[in-house]
Amino acid sequence: MHISKAEIEVRYAETDQMGVVYHANYLVWMEVGRTKLIQDLGFSYAGMEEQGIISPVIDLEISYKKPMRYGEIATINTWIEEYNGIKSVYGYEIFSPSGDLAVQAKSSHVCVNKETFRPVKFKKMFPEWHEAYEKAKK
Repeated sequence: MHISKAEIEVRYAETDQMGVVYHANYLVWMEVGRTKLIQDLGFSYAGMEEQGIISPVIDLEISYKKPMRYGEIATINTWIEEYNGIKSVYGYEIFSPSGDLAVQAKSSHVCVNKETFRPVKFKKMFPEWHEAYEKAKK
């Protein structure tokens, strides 16, 4: 299983009135993690979009464990939790600088045609990418 690591410094604009990271910002960080994982495997999400394919989120599970604050460095670990050639489920753990688990999450995605939003078989459209996911998944 391949685990990708990305770091983000918490910006002031990402915090709320309580001084902690606003919950929706973790979703943006998960996207950073997914993009880094895809790059680690040698591919480009932007390149897939250029071919008319997008990968919307179809399900999301997230559990907030510990707040993060302005100025801290968040470490995002991302991996392929499940993959079947059509649907990809990514796993995430976001850690505080002290190593405490701040967020644990999963997001499910399918690939669709950008124009029609009809699902496409990922393993047929992108065989090299499919093979890389098969090798890297949990």
